[in-house]
Amino acid sequence: MRRLTLELRLLFVALQFLTRVPTPRWVGFEPDWLNRSARYFSLVGSLVGVVAAAVLWAASLLFPPVVAVLLSMTATLLLTGGFHEDGLADTWDALGGAVDRERALAIMKDSRIGSYGALALWAVLGLKAAALTALAGAGLASVIPALLLAHTASRAAAVTLIRVLPYAGDLAHAKAKPLARSISSVEVAASIGWALMFAAGLVAQNPVHANHAGMALLLTAAGTGWSVRWLRARLGGYTGDTLGATQQLTELAMLLGWLAVSRWPA
Repeated sequence: MRRLTLELRLLFVALQFLTRVPTPRWVGFEPDWLNRSARYFSLVGSLVGVVAAAVLWAASLLFPPVVAVLLSMTATLLLTGGFHEDGLADTWDALGGAVDRERALAIMKDSRIGSYGALALWAVLGLKAAALTALAGAGLASVIPALLLAHTASRAAAVTLIRVLPYAGDLAHAKAKPLARSISSVEVAASIGWALMFAAGLVAQNPVHANHAGMALLLTAAGTGWSVRWLRARLGGYTGDTLGATQQLTELAMLLGWLAVSRWPA
């Protein structure tokens, strides 16, 4: 019973860290719980995806696909507080230009958004909206599985970075010190395992999506590998902002992969 209570606490900690959803007071908090809660990041991604899918379904009853998609994306931005999008903007402001490591880390700490960050947000959000609109045009049965899997597996990509890379910033001023000290293989395995099981569940429900899910997961793995090499070369590791950037880029890669497969000749 105590083990179950602890796991429930870890789930709530992950939910509070990645979203704006408040947690009950009985949950409490201990510093190492944030580290261990990474095992539930993919599950929280699934919950965010469920909200996105629900808004998309409801909005599609009243509006054309493009409006329904934009309302769905707005709902996730409100739910997460633009947490990952902020990391994307800060990362590209820092690494979009030819600056050294120390200057890049200093730029990430600046709360102002620059041209590189603005362009990255415009490109990624625009491409996600376009991909989702194209999928929604083929029906909800096409877009909702893609939306759910993209939100789930992209969080696993960010968790993987924490495990395979050292923290590149100033540990004393890290916003989430437990995560900055890396995580165990248990957290990574649980996060990736949930994403794989979720994908398997989607395929079991509709075998037509086997190629879609396979391509999406392949692109997620490729995008994660690229992020690891890029961040190791530019920063020598990861920061909280680069985790958000990786989540956004892999989410986009998954949606584009799903869309590409959906356009293959029958």
